[in-house]
Amino acid sequence: MKQLTAIIQPYRLDDVRDALNEIGIHGMTVSEVKGFGRQKGHTELYRGAEYLIDFIPKIQIDIVLTDDHVDRAIEAICSAAQSGHIGDGKIFIKPIERVIRIRTGETDESAV
Repeated sequence: MKQLTAIIQPYRLDDVRDALNEIGIHGMTVSEVKGFGRQKGHTELYRGAEYLIDFIPKIQIDIVLTDDHVDRAIEAICSAAQSGHIGDGKIFIKPIERVIRIRTGETDESAV
């Protein structure tokens, strides 16, 4: 099993969720996060004063998947989140050792 973490633009969340639903992935955790990469922030004008915005708002999606679903999930996220501009985001894949569903006690793939 793997944990897929995707950092995407906030306005792309609905498209990514729909793309994942189409391939049968329904469960995910979504968090509002802030960060920066190559963008290194930007400046905004507020009441005539210029402010440096160091951290850009993003959305983090966490999904635990069986190994056979990972490649399809990556393709779905990339196709739905890609605009071709800097700041589209990143996907990280990490191994998961064990999963336990608290309500039923199911473990590993049956708990996902």
